[in-house]
Amino acid sequence: MGLILVFFVCLGCSSTPFQSFASFPDELRMFTGQGRQLHLSMPVHAQVTVNPEIVKVNGVAEHSFQVDLNRPISLESAGSGQTDLQLRLFGKIPLKTVKVNVMPDLKVIPGGQTIGVKMKSDGIMVVGHHLIQVAENKKVSPGEEAKIMVGDLIREIDGTYINDVSKVADIVKKAGEQKKPLALKIRRNNQEIITSITPAYDMLDKTYRLGLYIRDSAAGVGTLTFYAPDQGVYGALGHVITDMDTQTPIPVGDGHIVHSNVTSISKSQNGEPGEKRANFFNESKELGNIEKNTAFGIFGKMYNAPDHALAKEAIPVAFAEEVKEGPAHIYTVISGQKVEKFDIEIVHVSKQEFPATKGMVIKITDPRLLEKTGGIVQGMSGSPIIQNGKMIGAVTHVFVNDPTSGYGCFIEWMLQDAGVVIGSNEQKNLKAG
Repeated sequence: MGLILVFFVCLGCSSTPFQSFASFPDELRMFTGQGRQLHLSMPVHAQVTVNPEIVKVNGVAEHSFQVDLNRPISLESAGSGQTDLQLRLFGKIPLKTVKVNVMPDLKVIPGGQTIGVKMKSDGIMVVGHHLIQVAENKKVSPGEEAKIMVGDLIREIDGTYINDVSKVADIVKKAGEQKKPLALKIRRNNQEIITSITPAYDMLDKTYRLGLYIRDSAAGVGTLTFYAPDQGVYGALGHVITDMDTQTPIPVGDGHIVHSNVTSISKSQNGEPGEKRANFFNESKELGNIEKNTAFGIFGKMYNAPDHALAKEAIPVAFAEEVKEGPAHIYTVISGQKVEKFDIEIVHVSKQEFPATKGMVIKITDPRLLEKTGGIVQGMSGSPIIQNGKMIGAVTHVFVNDPTSGYGCFIEWMLQDAGVVIGSNEQKNLKAG
């Protein structure tokens, strides 16, 4: 009897209705103007209840009516908002409730352009210590003695905000001549620390020093992911900008992006990622500013629509749950400023309820791109990923031991960081507050 019971349980679990029910979503997100289809494949009728001002079911704008569960259930967004779609067998027995969240329509212009990035930090970054010759047989580092650490961000000196390295020398010289310690306000791991440091006189260089290596800016090239014309904002890179010495994220003070021109490409090989070699182009024409540097890239206002776009018109974006394994495309530049489309395969999609950078595994399949670059190269991060006419994400990282493959992030996380889309969890928190 036990074996027979197990057999029927396995048979039921492998049946089409059971599998359809198991894959039926508990929550569904849509943009206004979009439609979705749900499949239950059950040979019964059910009573459907929904707010018709937000969602129409099978084209019917009614609050409650009968549907055939053996046929696809078509949903059409009627207006933004949230509603529960309830299914009841025989009009009484609860079968399924789906929370439907319809958001205002959103379209963005895909990027792919190589951009130059110039960013100043929100303070002075400490990237190392060095010893100062203060006597014939004595070397000290005031910074190390003051327990200032590599990765610290000096935001104020004697109560004055500072993010320009060129101004530090005069401040240190004046304090040293007056034998006066400097009060520092430091940000360390999101905590504020107050300390002081006394400059030391360097006998070799004949000047006062702090015994710190410091930096205030970063520059490089990357790829523009999207431009949202209605909101006037952009997103790029798909990953955080870190200081090359400390490997810590750089807090943004200010910065801007400009056009960049790809001059050559160093091909990727197993164990050695390649890179785009590029120079800044027309630096006086700023494309936009830099307001955020997050795990998903840089974001800010874009002053004008960028040149050389492959897609001139805005296209829809996809939520993470719409992304499927299978063919897709990326837009990127491999020579000059020309954006081109290349074939890729999405080989794995992760289910993410919260923002994370490794949302999908992608593989370059385009023969011409493989011939030119060997796969994913540095500087390609941020290249938009397009599937079924929708923007779904951006290239983020390369697999060092297999440069034909890498990770991509979902576009909705980048949009949230750009301030364009509020996720359903944030909407709930806003309502609760």
